[in-house]
Amino acid sequence: MTGEGKTVAVVGAGIVGVSTALWLQRDGHDVVLIDRLGPAEGTSYGNGGVLASCSVVPVTGPGLIVKAPRMLLDPNQPLFVKWSYLPKLSPWLVKYLGHANAKDAKRAAEALMPIVGDSLADHQDLAAGTAAQERIVPCDYLYLYRDRAHFESDGFGWSVRKAHGFNWNTLEGDALAAYDPAFGPSVDFAVQLADHGRIDDPGQYVKDLADHLTKNGGRFVKADVSDIVHEGGQVSGVRADGETIACDAAVVATGVWSGPLSKKLGLTVPLESERGYHLELWEPTVMPRAPVMVAAGKFVATPMKDRLRLAGIVEFGGLDAPPSRAPFALLERNIKAAIPGISWKEKTEWMGHRPSTADSIPVIGAVPGLKNAFLGFGHHHVGLTGGPKTGRLLAQLVAGHAPNIDLAPYAPSRFRYD
Repeated sequence: MTGEGKTVAVVGAGIVGVSTALWLQRDGHDVVLIDRLGPAEGTSYGNGGVLASCSVVPVTGPGLIVKAPRMLLDPNQPLFVKWSYLPKLSPWLVKYLGHANAKDAKRAAEALMPIVGDSLADHQDLAAGTAAQERIVPCDYLYLYRDRAHFESDGFGWSVRKAHGFNWNTLEGDALAAYDPAFGPSVDFAVQLADHGRIDDPGQYVKDLADHLTKNGGRFVKADVSDIVHEGGQVSGVRADGETIACDAAVVATGVWSGPLSKKLGLTVPLESERGYHLELWEPTVMPRAPVMVAAGKFVATPMKDRLRLAGIVEFGGLDAPPSRAPFALLERNIKAAIPGISWKEKTEWMGHRPSTADSIPVIGAVPGLKNAFLGFGHHHVGLTGGPKTGRLLAQLVAGHAPNIDLAPYAPSRFRYD
């Protein structure tokens, strides 16, 4: 540790909050981790489990404005909306679609690369010396396409990845079958990326990290934080379930629920839930060799302990509506098309909330005008992938260290209001 140790309240016990807390503890600070449910009870439990370093291309690529209406009207496309929510969604959606162009997509990729581009090593550093390290599995990551023409239609995304230094092999026909015979005739082309990874149980992984924190002197408080207390322009505590927990600094990392706390700190962040779904197939008869992104269905199939997790879908419907049935049915249809003949002993379902900013760039940094208040959220589809690096950056900021990357693209100040 360099500098004076602080008492730091970290609000949110998903991968970003737990990573921040661990890096702070290793730097010699006293950490209070606070969550209304518990470690990994939200999106960090249900994510796709892939350390997807190559996932720097945002959903808002060129052409989305034309594609989206057609997708919404096709039950076999991975985009859904609860129409009753559309009036509330519209202001955010207008901003979001305003970034659906090549220039803004490349700008988002430029911002995402330092956060996710070395994810496997970032997770290995974070989990070193904890029980969680056994859950990290280095592996390839494959994108599956119907054929070469289907792959070439995705050329913009691959050109962006190439510009950021990613290399890959292509597997076609017999070469793909030799690499992994699991896939059927609907999949005849794949892109194979090395140096990626997967987590064999994402929820337990984050719980193991949080357990390591508390075993080494950190505190966990199960409470709902309603405000950040400050005096004289400096943080002095957090308000949780009617009580004030004193602290020298506070980090807000509550995913899509970060909006109300941010607003109390003087920021209106255009943040929305991209509702994501997962289907777990327990003891499947076929297990892919590596995690795969099935491009036609925009979902990942990730081998995990005793089960295959299918995760994906984008649904706009807010935080309160119950899960829809159609996304689960679509995931099941799509895996049966990709892996004909697959069966399983049982299946489990889950729906959660990806925190999505309108510009597809996370919020990471200091709150303007308030000393020792920090924000870390808004990672869309790459929260697990980018959690360790985000946590390390936040810990450096709290301690007064200078990070070795330019944090301007992620600055909370881009959403400041008077």
